[in-house]
Amino acid sequence: MDTVHTLADLANWSYTGTALAVVGHPVAHSVSPPMHNAALARLAARNPLFAHWRYFRFDVPPDDLPRALKLFHAKHFHGLNLTVPHKVLAFGRVATVDAAAQPSGAVNTLLRADAGWHGFNTDGHGLAAAVHEELRRELAGATVLLLGAGGAARGAAVECVNRKAAALWIANRTRSHLNALLKELAPLAEAAGVPLHGLTLEELAARGHGGLPAHALVINATSAGLRVNDAAPVALARLPRPAAVLDMIYNPPHTALLREAGELGLPHANGLSMLVHQGAKALEIWTAGAQIPVGSMRAAAEAALQKK
Repeated sequence: MDTVHTLADLANWSYTGTALAVVGHPVAHSVSPPMHNAALARLAARNPLFAHWRYFRFDVPPDDLPRALKLFHAKHFHGLNLTVPHKVLAFGRVATVDAAAQPSGAVNTLLRADAGWHGFNTDGHGLAAAVHEELRRELAGATVLLLGAGGAARGAAVECVNRKAAALWIANRTRSHLNALLKELAPLAEAAGVPLHGLTLEELAARGHGGLPAHALVINATSAGLRVNDAAPVALARLPRPAAVLDMIYNPPHTALLREAGELGLPHANGLSMLVHQGAKALEIWTAGAQIPVGSMRAAAEAALQKK
């Protein structure tokens, strides 16, 4: 199941069982296939209904996503996970969006219906579970500094607001994407009574210790760190001392941001737990509420990472 499929493979798809897939660009680094297939094997042992369910991976460039979504539907894929850069791109290209996902403007989980794809966002659920499990903290009542304004950041931001964080600061490389997210979040944040602040990563670095919250939970939702030699999106030492750091990136498991967090003696974690819990939530959606073997998913993800 390590094969990376393409749009050409999809056009000639012939698998007759129930097919699921992760779709991204790039996607070779993803451990979602072994993670989900391990869970499906456990589910099949309890219920023969899942005996022919399989999870695949597809590398689809962003320009090809509209065609790919139509083809996945035509080929009767039951469900899809969307990863970078497709979460925002797909939002306006699905038939319906779950009410809970609407404020984020991004979808990471699709369920097939006759009329088209129904979109969900399980990133927020995965984030909250990871913060609790790995850092022994809660989003509720926390001051959060969220790095990024893309698809993963959008789900995280909505979850922070819904769980009534004490304040949410969002820092992004480009002002345009930052402003778009702040505009969409503003009504939700106002209704929840969560103070919302935005600045660029450049402005964040320039401020240093001035005018920034101390003891914030720093969450990296940017792609800075996906490559081994990537610099951290922000220098933690230049910020008021954070309470903890979570990097949504899980492969590589030790990004520059997490290495600095360790050097500063800060509680920190990568995104593996978030991946597992958002994936378990997606599988729960696809299986219409089956009891998901989360432990098996995590063990399979960890084993797959060790092979990379």
